[in-house]
Amino acid sequence: MSPRTSPPPSRDRRSLVLAGLSVACLPLRAESGGLPMATALPQHLQQALGKGEPLVVMVSLPGCPYCKIARESYLLPLWREQALPVVQVDMRSPLRLQDFSGADSTHDALIRAWRVRMAPTVLFFGRGGTELAKRLVGAGNPDFYGAYLEERLTTARKAIA
Repeated sequence: MSPRTSPPPSRDRRSLVLAGLSVACLPLRAESGGLPMATALPQHLQQALGKGEPLVVMVSLPGCPYCKIARESYLLPLWREQALPVVQVDMRSPLRLQDFSGADSTHDALIRAWRVRMAPTVLFFGRGGTELAKRLVGAGNPDFYGAYLEERLTTARKAIA
């Protein structure tokens, strides 16, 4: 063996490396960045309406920098500080959830059914899973994003009242 060649990894070390690679390839739930991931939309909606609020659903794409801004700068503070009911669904995610009708689905299938094509998109739902305000699509203008979000929340809240 030459001094520049390292010995082959031991069987234990190879197992650890393979295990690490396997874990790295799993879909990450942590991408929500602190927002709860949608699991059962009927229950999420019922809880929101019980508070007199719309259910706010953020459609996100893992790794999307605009999604991170919308989530961390706007939605997460509303969820934490004002207890605004917000859940997240991820594009291309195979995570299972219940849609508004109670049927079993995945995040990605639901997003396709809603015809959401851009991330981030924020939707505002009321009784029966109906959209109450215009969708907030994209986050290209951070100077006005907060105002656009507040406008849609006001519209959705009026529709619930």
